Amino acid sequence: MEFTAFPKMPRLSREMVITEKIDGTNAQVCIVECEGHPMEGAIYEADGLALFAGSRTRWVTPDSDNYGFARWCKENGAELLNLGVGRHFGEWWGQDIQRGYGLKEKRFSLFNVGRWADDIIRPNCCHVVPTLFQGKFDTYTASGCLEILSTHGSQAAPGFMRPEGIVIFHVAGNFGFKKTIEKDDVPKTLAEKMKS
Repeated sequence: MEFTAFPKMPRLSREMVITEKIDGTNAQVCIVECEGHPMEGAIYEADGLALFAGSRTRWVTPDSDNYGFARWCKENGAELLNLGVGRHFGEWWGQDIQRGYGLKEKRFSLFNVGRWADDIIRPNCCHVVPTLFQGKFDTYTASGCLEILSTHGSQAAPGFMRPEGIVIFHVAGNFGFKKTIEKDDVPKTLAEKMKS
């Protein structure tokens, strides 16, 4: 019988990053090296790189899209290649997606704030989710960030007074947790049924 070791556990009292949870649809840009030959499913190719667009559960194309994300990726392909090889996750949000945030356009906001917070290195077509706090893990701070959003509105879309909530990313554990302002104790699928 093969031995399985118990995994090491990270300490809870380590760094966390709290960002605003935006109510849109999960999206990803995946960039791979293609060595000059076309790659099936890629929506943009240049300079030996191929770009794929995805939702939370599948690859998307302009013909089988998710709120226009693949079309947007194709239109911004040259700039998005500057993200570099790898998977780049974010939220596709704004006009006609979930809460809409009062926007007249859609935006792609990257989740990796440690890498993409700097406007100079981030592609101009991309945003980044707002960082509300970075420091030692503390549930009171998380509750405080949620209260600030609830009272003052979204930082991603200033003036929008119905933000969704926060994401608490535990750095040592390499895992995120979400906390919503409304119906936090109810699974999302059940909360959506309650709206109907």
